[in-house]
Amino acid sequence: MRALEIKAVIRKKRLNYVKAPALHIAENVMNREFQADAPNQKWCTDVTELKYGNGRKAYLSAIIDGYDNSIVSWVLSHSNNNELVMGTVKKACRRNRGTKPLLHSDRGFQYTSVEYKRLQERYQFKKSMSRVSRCLDNQPIERFWGIFKAESYYLEKYDTYDDLLHNVETYMRYYNNDRYTERLNGLSPNEYRRTA
Repeated sequence: MRALEIKAVIRKKRLNYVKAPALHIAENVMNREFQADAPNQKWCTDVTELKYGNGRKAYLSAIIDGYDNSIVSWVLSHSNNNELVMGTVKKACRRNRGTKPLLHSDRGFQYTSVEYKRLQERYQFKKSMSRVSRCLDNQPIERFWGIFKAESYYLEKYDTYDDLLHNVETYMRYYNNDRYTERLNGLSPNEYRRTA
């Protein structure tokens, strides 16, 4: 091949990115015991990717309450960054002032960042994190992503970010206020929460 100056056509090697150090990892305190006796005791959070337009991406961050499976807060963004996650947590804590829940997440870079640690100290919530590659450790929010995508997201096409945002807003309102479930004695999450 050298003599004939022939080169193989192969895929380019991907760059080896230096993984950011996980500065503030927490133990799996939740330990798959998601059920809570009252609102705002146990929250689970995560980020999911949603596509719109011609392959463009948006990111949805949400927090779900283990007591009634209500969505405590959510934020949709063009970027999967610290601002997305911190905005979701701030929104939840401001809406539920004085609460100090156990907040469970995976070990994503946002949740192990210095900024997240500062937020924990400011709002005094307790941290819990899934073990590596164990998505069942964060089952309530993972289940919610499946429900949301099956009942709403996959049923439509989104040409613009605003179309997607409208869909998310509509579904979140429906899910919290009008989606009745057997587990909650035939009530919606917000109706069940009001009875607490």
